[in-house]
Amino acid sequence: MYTYGPVPSRRLGKSIGVSPIPSKTCSYSCVYCQLGRTTNFTIDRASFFDPNTILTELNRRIENSEPDFITFVGDGEPTLCKELGWMLEQCKQRFDTPTAVITNGSLIYRDDVKKELQNADLILPSIDAGTEETFKKINRPHKNLNFEEIISGIIDFSKIFEGKLWTETMLVKGYNDSKDELQNIKSIIDKINPDKTFIMAPTRPPAEDVTSPEPELYLYAQKLINQAKTITNLEKGDFEISNYKDAREAIMELSSRHPLRKEQAQWIAKQFGQQQAIRKSVQNGELIVKKYAGTKYVLPGKLFNR
Repeated sequence: MYTYGPVPSRRLGKSIGVSPIPSKTCSYSCVYCQLGRTTNFTIDRASFFDPNTILTELNRRIENSEPDFITFVGDGEPTLCKELGWMLEQCKQRFDTPTAVITNGSLIYRDDVKKELQNADLILPSIDAGTEETFKKINRPHKNLNFEEIISGIIDFSKIFEGKLWTETMLVKGYNDSKDELQNIKSIIDKINPDKTFIMAPTRPPAEDVTSPEPELYLYAQKLINQAKTITNLEKGDFEISNYKDAREAIMELSSRHPLRKEQAQWIAKQFGQQQAIRKSVQNGELIVKKYAGTKYVLPGKLFNR
């Protein structure tokens, strides 16, 4: 499937996810990524799937739900999809639901990407670093990406974009949580002047063995970065599962894009009357149970067994 949900989002309410790129196709390999390490490391935009097929599937999903957003997020970096702009434009023509793009921001310096993103209602780029050194350490970018070019591209885009722009900063202990680094991040965010700023904590099992900074650091960051909102809580709300044939399919599809807490997966299994689905998938290796920050998660084995 190319679409999923609606799923509960801490920022976007009920969100239908759209994945226009293959799994783990990205320009970064962030240490905190909830989908594991990047396997298709690229900055080349390409046509991966038939965009008409994606929109047909999206239309069926919207007919059965009332989402707050259609969110292009993908299993990596959505701006790598060459048809992204066209699909955003089609969504505007076909649906009343606003569109959002969650992006690492790495390709916004490109004129074609700037133009295509104008079709969205909301853009959420990541600003995880204030210096090139930290950028390379936390985001682990493709070798041909330039930190200053990326930041300049996002700043330039913020001046011409007619929709809403929210920045997201994921704080990771020992990577970008020093006061000097936070001051550098603040300076960049001030130049972007976003409509909202989110300070995030990794809440799902990350690609590498990393953790959140201490709680007081989030309070410091929130005060330092004007009008920033800290999000360290777990999302709440039910998942739309009517488009799946059984519990196994629903849990596998959703957890591959949106890692599920064990109780969320159990709720899905219960809705299908298939309470043994999780145990069977764990036994055959399709799923693994991983504990992170005191919470158990259900994840596809292929994401973290490599």
